[in-house]
Amino acid sequence: MSRREEKRAEQADRLAELRAREELGALRAGAGATRPAEPGWGDGPGEDGGGRSRRGRKGRRGGKESGSRPRELFVPPRGWYGPGGGRVGYLDPPTMWRATTVQACGMWPFAAGSGSPMTGVPLGQHLFTGATVCGDPLNWFTRARYISNPSLFMLGMPGLGKSTLVNRMLIGLSATGVVPLVLGDLKPDYADTVRALGGQVISIGRGRGGINVLDPGAMGAAAARIGGEAGEVLKAETHGRVLNMVAALITIVRGRPMDDHEQSVLSAVLHHLRERTPQGRTVLLPDVLRVLAEGPDRVRAVTLDRGDDARYRDAVDPLHRSLLGILDGPLGDTFASETSTRIDPGAPAVCIDISGIGEADTQLTAAAMLAAWSDGLGTVAASHALADAGLEPRRWFFTVLDELWRPLRAASGIVDRIDALTRLNRSLGLGDAKITHTLKDAEALGTDADRAKARGFVERAGMVVCAGLPKAEMEDLGKVVGLSRREIELVSSWSSPPGWGVSGEHEEPPGRGRFLIKVGGRPGIPIKVAITDAERRLHDTNTRWTPHEKTVERAVEQELAHTAAQVARAAREGAYALPGTPEGPAAGDDTGRWTA
Repeated sequence: MSRREEKRAEQADRLAELRAREELGALRAGAGATRPAEPGWGDGPGEDGGGRSRRGRKGRRGGKESGSRPRELFVPPRGWYGPGGGRVGYLDPPTMWRATTVQACGMWPFAAGSGSPMTGVPLGQHLFTGATVCGDPLNWFTRARYISNPSLFMLGMPGLGKSTLVNRMLIGLSATGVVPLVLGDLKPDYADTVRALGGQVISIGRGRGGINVLDPGAMGAAAARIGGEAGEVLKAETHGRVLNMVAALITIVRGRPMDDHEQSVLSAVLHHLRERTPQGRTVLLPDVLRVLAEGPDRVRAVTLDRGDDARYRDAVDPLHRSLLGILDGPLGDTFASETSTRIDPGAPAVCIDISGIGEADTQLTAAAMLAAWSDGLGTVAASHALADAGLEPRRWFFTVLDELWRPLRAASGIVDRIDALTRLNRSLGLGDAKITHTLKDAEALGTDADRAKARGFVERAGMVVCAGLPKAEMEDLGKVVGLSRREIELVSSWSSPPGWGVSGEHEEPPGRGRFLIKVGGRPGIPIKVAITDAERRLHDTNTRWTPHEKTVERAVEQELAHTAAQVARAAREGAYALPGTPEGPAAGDDTGRWTA
């Protein structure tokens, strides 16, 4: 509307108001007859542009009144003129423009997409919309197809709930038939949960239990059960796994890798022992020392001694000394005797607890971690071999590696195993979750090669979950996973400590239970996780700071006994159904481990 038209409208409204007030005053004074219709009085729809009604003009021409009762007071469209009249001015509507989020990215106010995924384990609520958010690496890889690699990498400051979120995924996946494997629980954080699920907890450490690294375990039993050519192939794979495990222990004791000819000698010794060991008896490390001392022809042949005993002793003595160091050195008797508890291939969950090993005992920690991973992944390979042969249903596995910085620093062999797992887990039918504090944990490794491998863990992860982190750390992470400025500021705010005020006994940091889920270039999904009382009792990472009596543990076990039995029964009798499908794939299906 132009300025001239606006002035005309103001004049018409003012005139209508004055005349309406005159009419109102006349009515209050008791005027007997109604006056002819004037501007300001009307019946609404019949008004013209000047404020006079058509009915009023008709009454004036005919000299008659159109009605005996007073008409309703006319209210100007923009309110009464003057103070308190509610007068409003005309405002031209703003100009509207349309653009995509790429063109107008600086004006886009949303840090997350509008939708929330509903496939997978229920994790929590969307921080902004309150919608339920579900997700885990296996379901997002198999059913939703959101990610191309069934792996999760989680970073965050201590005490913000990282392992609690993974513990919830572990419980939810176990209910669908997936087998959780915690191959080296360092605190422990997951032992109570695995017990409540009806799973198996194996303790490793001095005076607690040991692992015989020469035991073929589940792979040997599967090879004997399958038989034929497939069984022989599995036996050869078992031999290579045992050889690599012994070589890894020797590397830990020496601080450097084995020589090539020593690996040949060790392989010949293992073949000799397999051929001459009675059925039902497993080979031990002391048996390897005995064969080296005897020097049978098969072992001498690979040393090129040419009948000279001195040349033979020179070739095998370094290996002999290293094996003695394993048995009598810092590793103690942990690897010298039979396996205290074998992994049950039919268990609904497995946890290998190495929390009894001291923090400063890095060599034994590294050896126990390597042995646990070798035994656990051997069980996975045996399960898939039996499924391929049609002897067992297909099962999926989910491994958890918490406190990643400890095994990474323990030995370089761990880095190689984790690196191989992140590249091959799709073919192994194995999802994994790795948890650490910052990206700087990778920079503290000993060699450039190990540091480069560790940095690749984040780049290859299908899901990256961030708890509270400092802003500088988020800037570095943004270069890898592509974080927006709003996401960096949001996650950085979660790293703030709680206030100084003593408002209550259970004061929590503002970022506890808050996470940002990133998948590729998609907008992050901020969630808030609220744990149940049962989860809180089963997963207390501050047990050394709170009273923990046996009566409490007994009460928790009694409370969850019925639920644990149901979960275990469902995992065993439900044919280990794949998530989202009524049954697993056919045993002869060669389309891959992850075909749903």
